[in-house]
Amino acid sequence: MTAARPPLRAVIADDQALVRTGFKMILAADGIEVTAEAADGAEAVAAVRRTRPDVVLMDIRMPEMDGIEATRRILANDDRQETRVVILTTYDLDHYVYAALTAGASGFLLKDVTPERLVAALHLVRSGDALLAPSITRRLIERFARHDEPQTVAPHRDLSGLTPRELEVLRLLATGLSNAELASRLFLSPTTVKTHVGRILSKLDLRDRVQAVVFAYETGLIAPGGGA
Repeated sequence: MTAARPPLRAVIADDQALVRTGFKMILAADGIEVTAEAADGAEAVAAVRRTRPDVVLMDIRMPEMDGIEATRRILANDDRQETRVVILTTYDLDHYVYAALTAGASGFLLKDVTPERLVAALHLVRSGDALLAPSITRRLIERFARHDEPQTVAPHRDLSGLTPRELEVLRLLATGLSNAELASRLFLSPTTVKTHVGRILSKLDLRDRVQAVVFAYETGLIAPGGGA
């Protein structure tokens, strides 16, 4: 008999108290434990260090320290890669979202998200999946990626450790293909594709598929506007 997973634990970071209260009520109704609330990025970083949640709901625009810098600091100190950050934003395809993804966020939600979608999203990212479909991530990157922006890929990460097949999978993944589409394109089983994707993430020390797409663009494996 498989042991039940412990309740999901979350930190809510938003400078509006009413927003935090609303999200907390939604999460509590599903049995999700809110370990802390934060009104700015610095408080969020401290709350994560103190309570070690599974997921952080992170607003982008906050005083003192914004959500992007808070995300960067939280994930830089998370050597075991146990915490996921989900960005909250008011505007779809906000240019801040790209910066948040390159800082290590696992996806984003609009603030008018339904309660059901919010709860499902947190469980999804805790399981290690990306909240954004690769095609959506690709659209964000192609819109906002600039060659003159500072490189955010850690210097120890490179492509030399990947096999030719893994490079092929990563390149296609970055164009927005799902596992099923990858399997069809490469004449592989979905299980084999899932194994390849898992090995790619492990070798490159990446959290999820979103980060794999970002990595593929920032290393030049695929260029904005490039196709499969």
